[in-house]
Amino acid sequence: MKSLVRKDLIYPELCYQIIGKLFVVWGKLGFGHKEKIYQNAIEQELKDSEINYERELPVRIKYNDNLIGMYYFDFLVENKIVLETKVRNYFAKKDIEQLYSYLKAKNLKLGIIAHFTNSGVKFKRIVNINNNS
Repeated sequence: MKSLVRKDLIYPELCYQIIGKLFVVWGKLGFGHKEKIYQNAIEQELKDSEINYERELPVRIKYNDNLIGMYYFDFLVENKIVLETKVRNYFAKKDIEQLYSYLKAKNLKLGIIAHFTNSGVKFKRIVNINNNS
């Protein structure tokens, strides 16, 4: 039997686990809830699966050793993948740019932006092409 896991993806197994959890959440909750409700359900799924994560992780942005701002990730999964959630039917350029900024801030390779839509979960993988690790 041919493997369904693509070899050219960054962290393919972890991505499949995360995305699977997103579909479980949408399957149980459906559409029409606030982001926080979906995030609470995602957190429960991650906990139940014993996947390590941090929620609402504060990330300090410094310039010349001075704090100039903060980012707050929805989730940082296994210290590798930033997961951002939205409730809407489209991907906005600003959301993708936001996730890319998060990846650059922590020098991470991969982020997933997940949208809970009226027709299911939609997601995009965002790769930090400037990652040095």
